[in-house]
Amino acid sequence: MTECTQRAFGFGGPGRREIVARFDGGTISSDGGALLLQEVERRTRIIERFALCFADRRDACRIEHTTRELVSQRVLGLCLGYEDLSDHDALRDDPLLCALSGKCDSSLAGKSTLSRLELSTSEADRYKKIALDTDAVDALLVDVFIESYTSAPSEIVIDLDATDFAIHGRQEGRFFHGYYDHYCYLPLYIFCGEHLLCARLRSSNIDACAGSTDELAPIIEKLRAAWPTTRITIRGDSGFCREEILGWCEARGVDYVIGLAKNERLIAQSQYFLGAAQCAFASSGESEREYGELCYRTLDTWSRERRVVLRAEHSKHGDNPRYVVTSLSEEEVDAKTLYEELYCARGNMENCIKEQQLDLFADRVSAQTLRANQVRLYFASIAYTLMHALRRIGLKDTELERAQCGTIRLRLLKIGARITLSVRRIVVALSQAFPLQALFARVVDNLRALPAPSA
Repeated sequence: MTECTQRAFGFGGPGRREIVARFDGGTISSDGGALLLQEVERRTRIIERFALCFADRRDACRIEHTTRELVSQRVLGLCLGYEDLSDHDALRDDPLLCALSGKCDSSLAGKSTLSRLELSTSEADRYKKIALDTDAVDALLVDVFIESYTSAPSEIVIDLDATDFAIHGRQEGRFFHGYYDHYCYLPLYIFCGEHLLCARLRSSNIDACAGSTDELAPIIEKLRAAWPTTRITIRGDSGFCREEILGWCEARGVDYVIGLAKNERLIAQSQYFLGAAQCAFASSGESEREYGELCYRTLDTWSRERRVVLRAEHSKHGDNPRYVVTSLSEEEVDAKTLYEELYCARGNMENCIKEQQLDLFADRVSAQTLRANQVRLYFASIAYTLMHALRRIGLKDTELERAQCGTIRLRLLKIGARITLSVRRIVVALSQAFPLQALFARVVDNLRALPAPSA
């Protein structure tokens, strides 16, 4: 590359001295903490297995960047906060990112090469010879979740939710959504705790629960194969209260706890509990809640009568009833516990979705085709999975154990480092002024306590 004279930036300094700054520091990286991500990758092989989901039909003698290197570069870039492909025209020469992506003696790929990777099709063609197997990526997300357990859990709760990805162009599958009041996609997310099991991009001209059973079926199949005795419960808001899902769960021995939208018939059957909450409010002057349950069946959509749990609340704003339909019996869990401890816990999934959108840029869906935007969502999903593995394994029992990805990046990954390359070693001199050196060392110890998988 042509070496140009660097522009100098003058700043006021102490006394008569002037501070002069230039972008000419040499082999320096601002992401020294990315070494921790490499340690996570060595233990989990998340990026390596994700790269295997791409079928590369290029001539190996005519390529400069392997699929593994391209995938590593993009995933690590997202983890480190570089959301735009244009960032990589400069990042491609970052010595540490080069080393972690598998290159030491040459630069990484530029934005155009990475863009072709994201625009890959289901089958390789003349111009896009790298094809992504989406089923393999879906299976990988479930495999990583199963591997996080050393033994089969007695029970798990799987959360479903839909959200909006705003669209500002003329992308394929663009529709206006009345609830969100803008043009958007309507992706379906499936989580178990903080583990991402599925992220499916969809057009927004559909019902929120559309295709949910199609996405759940392979997940439940893999979980049942790995953990035959584990009890599985599906949880979702009222947007997923459809006979298709309820009947599907009942036919397969899967429990469910799903919100139910209120209506006149439900409210009429709830008058005893609503009246009790009103009387309690009249006595205390504070918001009061009563819990109960009903046997309920819709007029024409449900195939059978089902247990519905009611939370009757009355405050200065009036009645505010909430309903949840469930397959769990009263002997297994009472109404109050089911609503407050089981159903309301689904709110944590919304935090996970926001974390992926805000910190790992999952909602950057500016590509023209729906498939290309799905590929971008997969990259963000793998980046989230890698960061969650760092939090789950490396940050266990530390002050950042519950930190979000953005906080982990800011406090633990953004470390100034000078890189020295030699024939035998790559020396990373981390900033001596980094304030969390003890935490960094503890994370390394936690990660190395987990044995690396055999080749």
